[in-house]
Amino acid sequence: MTQQEFWIVYLCCLATMLVCRCVPIFVLKGRELPPRVSQALSLIPPAAFAALVANDLFQPGLWAESPTRALVPLAASCLVCGVAVKTKSLALCAVAGVVAYALLGLLPF
Repeated sequence: MTQQEFWIVYLCCLATMLVCRCVPIFVLKGRELPPRVSQALSLIPPAAFAALVANDLFQPGLWAESPTRALVPLAASCLVCGVAVKTKSLALCAVAGVVAYALLGLLPF
């Protein structure tokens, strides 16, 4: 890829991201969204968090390589589920998950 092609692709991606992120903000500024849309938008953070967790839980290569090592993300996710039920805080869930994953990753398997 030449430098000119790179800049063309870069600028096209930049323009697309700006349009997708900024235009809705300006178009919807000062308007109240319908309840169903607000409800749907409120599901985005938990869905993103679930996608991140699922990415770590379902790694076939890790299960084939070391089943005990593959249990680290599963154990950390169980701890996060407990924190979620108790606190209902996404921030605390994220912190608990990172800490549990890091500490369990230090165990010798």
